[in-house]
Amino acid sequence: MNLIRYQSPELGTWPLDRWSNLRDELSTLLDFGMWPAAGRQSQLFSGWTPALDVYQNKDNVVATIELPGMRKDDIDISLHEDVLTISGERKLETKESDKAERTERFTGTFRRSISLPTRVDASKVSATYKDGILTVTLPKAEEAKPKQIQVNID
Repeated sequence: MNLIRYQSPELGTWPLDRWSNLRDELSTLLDFGMWPAAGRQSQLFSGWTPALDVYQNKDNVVATIELPGMRKDDIDISLHEDVLTISGERKLETKESDKAERTERFTGTFRRSISLPTRVDASKVSATYKDGILTVTLPKAEEAKPKQIQVNID
């Protein structure tokens, strides 16, 4: 269990992030089987939401997003005022003459925006995409890194 110091929300992004999280939670609840068709139907109108993990270490904040079946050209990443946004589109790859008997993979556009837990250096952000996993590495800004303070004994 990690303890996280309370940070007051930023006025510009906090309410939108909470609404996004609420939408994600409700979509997950509907996908668990109480109303299987309703969960799938709601995704048709709102797009799909790839799974996303965010963690940090001493030097970086790292976001890992599951984007199987996508090309890197169909993924957009932006950083604005400590909000990371990942968006893109997964296209249907069947022929028009094919008749679908069952479809469970989501297609269409998606957009995920998350508030970062600390300030990052936007000039050093990097991203890699391998085996359907997008990893965005955001180096922490120097002022956000923990500093070691040496105590002198007199």
